[in-house]
Amino acid sequence: MRPTTALLPVVLATALGGLALPAPALAAAGPSLAVDTTATRHQISPYIYGMNFADQALARDLRLPVHRYGGNATTRYNFRADTTNRASDWYFENIPNDNPSPEDLPEGSESDRFVQENKATGAATVMTMPMLGWIAKDRSRACGFSVAKYGPQESTDTWAPDCGNGKKPDGSLITGNDPEDTSVAVGPEYATDFVNHLKARFGAAADGGVQFYNLDNEPDLWHSTHRDVRPTGLGYDELRDRTYEYAAAIKAADPGAKTLGPVGWGLNSIFYSGLDQDTCSRTGCWSNPPDKAAHGGQDLGPWYLDRMREYEQQHGTRILDYFDVHLYPQQSGVLGEAAGDANTQALRLRSTRQLWDPTYVDESWINSPVRFIPRLRELVDQHYPGTKVAMTEYNWGGFGSLNGALAQADVLGIFGREGLDLATLWTAPTADQPVANAFRIYRNYDGKGGAFGETSVQATSADQGKLAVYAAERSADKALTLVVVNKTGDDLTSPVALTGASASTAQVYRYSGADLSGVVREADLPVTAGGLTATFPANSITHLVLPRGTTPGDTQAPTAPGKPTAGTITGDSVALTWTPSTDNTAVTGYDVHRVDTTGTVKVGSATGTTYTVTGLTPDTPYTFVVTARDAAGNVSAASPGLTVRTAPTAPTVGCTVGYTANSWPGGFTATVTIKNTGTTAIDGWKLGFDFPTTGQKVSQGWSATWKQTGTSVTADSMSWNGKLAPGASTSTGFNGTWSGTNPTPTAFTLNGQRCG
Repeated sequence: MRPTTALLPVVLATALGGLALPAPALAAAGPSLAVDTTATRHQISPYIYGMNFADQALARDLRLPVHRYGGNATTRYNFRADTTNRASDWYFENIPNDNPSPEDLPEGSESDRFVQENKATGAATVMTMPMLGWIAKDRSRACGFSVAKYGPQESTDTWAPDCGNGKKPDGSLITGNDPEDTSVAVGPEYATDFVNHLKARFGAAADGGVQFYNLDNEPDLWHSTHRDVRPTGLGYDELRDRTYEYAAAIKAADPGAKTLGPVGWGLNSIFYSGLDQDTCSRTGCWSNPPDKAAHGGQDLGPWYLDRMREYEQQHGTRILDYFDVHLYPQQSGVLGEAAGDANTQALRLRSTRQLWDPTYVDESWINSPVRFIPRLRELVDQHYPGTKVAMTEYNWGGFGSLNGALAQADVLGIFGREGLDLATLWTAPTADQPVANAFRIYRNYDGKGGAFGETSVQATSADQGKLAVYAAERSADKALTLVVVNKTGDDLTSPVALTGASASTAQVYRYSGADLSGVVREADLPVTAGGLTATFPANSITHLVLPRGTTPGDTQAPTAPGKPTAGTITGDSVALTWTPSTDNTAVTGYDVHRVDTTGTVKVGSATGTTYTVTGLTPDTPYTFVVTARDAAGNVSAASPGLTVRTAPTAPTVGCTVGYTANSWPGGFTATVTIKNTGTTAIDGWKLGFDFPTTGQKVSQGWSATWKQTGTSVTADSMSWNGKLAPGASTSTGFNGTWSGTNPTPTAFTLNGQRCG
């Protein structure tokens, strides 16, 4: 067995320096990989590769697409005085930015220079717009909790001993301090003033000026981070009202600018207001938060989106463009700057699954599936369709280690595959840190601007925990690009099956422990019609580039098929027919795709010119297109689209219950979907079923009040999801444990009546 030394921190690898290590054993068999360029195609937003506070050289090297001016200090940024308040991060101090010509302010402020550098490197700007109602009052240094004014404190700034942390020596909070010690009150007119200044300097958003505005930074934590001016949490209503005022002011000043909100600090920001986080952190009221109860029991995230949708309906203006929530892994040690021990490093690599995997139970106090990106997408689709999703702060730690680079490369691949619209790493690595090379793999793997493709295609691994794989097609040259992350301490040799790809060789670019200084070009690999076989070194990131059209004899794609026509249409199926494509050799097959808001989804394949799409929802419009392919893997342009509505379901009396479970040894997560298939509305529901075995237990549920007696389980609706109109459905679920076996319940009741 080869030792798993590559899992150790980089500092250890450096310390081993000149030691002669044993030769590695032969590579082990790795999980099989498969890429289908005809399936699950959707655009990858370039804005997922963003950062906060990157230096100009790194931004230019990575062709950084988006760059954010954010963080706690920007909540009270005064652009005219070019001064921030560092909040609880540094003794609530006003600290003026270094400025060569303060007499010229607001010209030449730090925010001006930030935008100017972005224009020079080609990055779009995300500017944080203060929304707290207080900004730093001037360029004088000042602090929120003066020792001379408020007495001795638990901790003081070594370089400014009069500035304390706002806690008495016994740790209790100082209250009743004067916000005007550091700050001056402002309103939405400040947003108008700031946007107009930036427009005057750099043009409007549509003309290359500031394209994005964050609606402040983590307002649900203001009661902690900015408690010297805002000691109580921000409630539902005030968050809505401030967003209406400030976002509307931004849009009025620059209609082309995009806004991002509510910029919450993490997963809890979706569920709880700042007021509930403040109150319940002191009183333990998490099971019945008072602010949530006062708003129908609805979680903050969907409530907020509903209100933004209402604003657009009432005023004809969209004031929220991106639903933005930050994410920092809560697993112990993962977020640290150091790589950590072997267990921490393994945990860091597993924890990326919280971004997408419904079977991954977060290994922290969260202790339940997170599914962060799908969760955000589902919320906007249900509550404010057309809103994009963003994560303007995240960090998987270990910037100086290979382990951190592996996690970052995995994260960037997940962002593209899962359809995130914008992300900015907090904060940028230095150019020589391994995490910077994870970005180079996607943005500049060859030092000449070589990049991962812009159209995501289907890529699967038999074991994503060992070899994670991501694939995309590049628009400029139609090359197929693959990123494979080996998360193990073993060299793994795996077959890579290819569908719809046409290449004879694969270029290999790799970042690994063999050379931590940068991405290395290695020998090309041969590619056959069926794919290739590659060895992926332990703890490595490999970028494979398959140039299009290198298969001898056939580089010509078939013509586009004719527009499909619909035959038999039922409530869950549509029969499609189309006229055939032509090709210089022969068409070998057709792929049928459903078109949705994020791109196309392959629903099936045929060798002839007919196909019946099944598994559809009654009385729902769908759009379908067809592509053709030949033996060399050349793929045609898509046919014209056909839009068709499935047949409605005949009115019935009753309900249906869907039950799906993801199990692991001793535990499982169940998702239950209740649908009203009757002709009258349901006003409050009570679900009932029996577990088939005595070893199955409900441990924690959501979106209902769950109870279990013996094997009998009930779930009572909440106030916000109890009403189901005919045809409407709702989802609930729970985490559970099991012993012996974990069979699926087969009989369900709703309000005492048997469901189908």
